[in-house]
Amino acid sequence: MASSGLKIGLFGIGLDTYWPQFDGLKERLEGYLATVHRRLARPGVEVVDLGLIDTPEKAVHAGHAFRRSDVDLIFLHVTTYALSSTVLPVVRRARVPVIILDLQPAPAIDYAAFNRMKDRTRMTGEWLAFCAACPVPEIASVFNRARIPFHQVTGLLDAGDDPACWAEVDAWVEAARVVRTMEHNRLGVMGHYYCGMLDIYSDLTQQSAHFGGHVEIVEVDELASLRAEVTSDQVRDRSAYFREAFDVQDDCPPDELDRAARTSVALDVLVERHKLGSLAYYYMGVGNPQNEDAISSIILGTSLLTGRGIPVAGEMEIKNVQAMKIMDAFGAGGSFTEYYALDYRHDVVLMGHDGPGHIAIAEGKTKVRPLRVYHGKVGRGLSVEMSVKHGPVTLLAVVQAVDGRLHLQVAEGESVAGPILEIGNTNSRYRFSLGVRRFVEEWNRQGPAHHCAVGVGHIASKLEKLGSLLGMDVVRIC
Repeated sequence: MASSGLKIGLFGIGLDTYWPQFDGLKERLEGYLATVHRRLARPGVEVVDLGLIDTPEKAVHAGHAFRRSDVDLIFLHVTTYALSSTVLPVVRRARVPVIILDLQPAPAIDYAAFNRMKDRTRMTGEWLAFCAACPVPEIASVFNRARIPFHQVTGLLDAGDDPACWAEVDAWVEAARVVRTMEHNRLGVMGHYYCGMLDIYSDLTQQSAHFGGHVEIVEVDELASLRAEVTSDQVRDRSAYFREAFDVQDDCPPDELDRAARTSVALDVLVERHKLGSLAYYYMGVGNPQNEDAISSIILGTSLLTGRGIPVAGEMEIKNVQAMKIMDAFGAGGSFTEYYALDYRHDVVLMGHDGPGHIAIAEGKTKVRPLRVYHGKVGRGLSVEMSVKHGPVTLLAVVQAVDGRLHLQVAEGESVAGPILEIGNTNSRYRFSLGVRRFVEEWNRQGPAHHCAVGVGHIASKLEKLGSLLGMDVVRIC
């Protein structure tokens, strides 16, 4: 689904009564707003800057302008005291999330220099240039009474003076970008659920209602048909590419590598034909050799797709491929995982999964191993073995609650070095601040499915912002 870049609305507020009273105040505040504009501008982002709104009439026009521009998010830069009547019409009409920026131009007023000014009119003008905090309670009161959710960033205008403040602003921009990514994502669903895994069954309407996007039902038969059209040259080239992208083990039969290559090429065509941004699949293929051949040779191709930002989840785990897409959109990766075992001796949780792995976040090169049997599934073939990069990680699950609504569940931990199970599946060792026993109990207590997505870095605060923008609850375990 085509998507233009993120559009951010920006406006400042002031009070028109001040301008004839205090020389240079308006121009100074406009300079503050220009600084914010420069900080928000970045590749892939259009800043729709409506300038300083200082009357209720301008506020009405600004609301219409933001709505016409189809902005995804609004930053309200509070430059000085201003009436709430210059704010409410803007945000109410635009109907998108709003972040209040309470940014002071310096850490403190220079009291000695201020008091030496003597001219109390000039002194008042100087004070007004610092009083961004003044109208925020008024604005918050009005937003609450108007049932308009809002968020705040409080700090300093100069990023050099307050990097934490501007990191917070950047996180809101990133979260808005991910919201837009999900809004325009085309999620492919191919095959059927793994019989009996009741926890992974999902309400597709709720997925669309919470995240937006489009669900495209695709057929395994189409993949099998596309495989038949792949040429021997394409198979040869993709097999050679496998040897570049993966650490193909010596015991991998060449014919299995070619079989996986044929499916990989066909998968790419399927994804391009349907413009898919993610895919959840599962299929037995019993009694249909072409379909079984396609599904049993799918892992290398789906791992390549996952590694380049088109996450693929097996076992028809629709909720989890949404989590994988979110993690990938944040630049954290997003690999399919579940509990394997608990290592009480080293206080780590072993987690991984068969099928696709996110090769872009692997510790070293992902190994390819032959498996004589896919445990719990039909067929045999090649599989991937990898650990997630050592260092900070975040787990994310999309959880469907008893009322049918979705929420996000998050935990931060660390991927640590140590022995893994060399069984041809993804496999990592994770340590959490709660310790093994308490972590698994707290994670399980919320009732997620047994799968989740893991990505690199600690991004729980960004995921909490994403939840705020989507109107979804976020449960943070650690």
